[in-house]
Amino acid sequence: MSAERLNPAALAPPAGFSHAVVATGTRVVFLAGQTALDPAGEVVGGTLPAQFERALANLLTALRAAGGTPADLARVTVYATDVAAYRAHAGELGRIWRRAAGRDYPAMAVVQVTRLWDETALVELDGIAVLP
Repeated sequence: MSAERLNPAALAPPAGFSHAVVATGTRVVFLAGQTALDPAGEVVGGTLPAQFERALANLLTALRAAGGTPADLARVTVYATDVAAYRAHAGELGRIWRRAAGRDYPAMAVVQVTRLWDETALVELDGIAVLP
């Protein structure tokens, strides 16, 4: 994929995301929402950072199965049951992201939801990737 990350000076400086990503490639991959499920289908991790790390790992596992890499992510949406907690852990979540996916940030949004499919899940990530 060729990705041009755009962060116009007229917008607030982004922290941990890009304002826009222009992606050129031949395959579009739509990644289903991933929570902190283990292979047995149980939510693991009692904290938001632990669940975020597992949900991100699950998202990247699905992406790799499609032949992609983290740099191919054009868009990620984060669904959190508590945005205030997400903001409170933003530094740690950013470190988890950079360790797993690097610094080529996709366009992102964080949305607060009442609850997720799995009642004990605190966070869910879905995404769109464009592969070469």
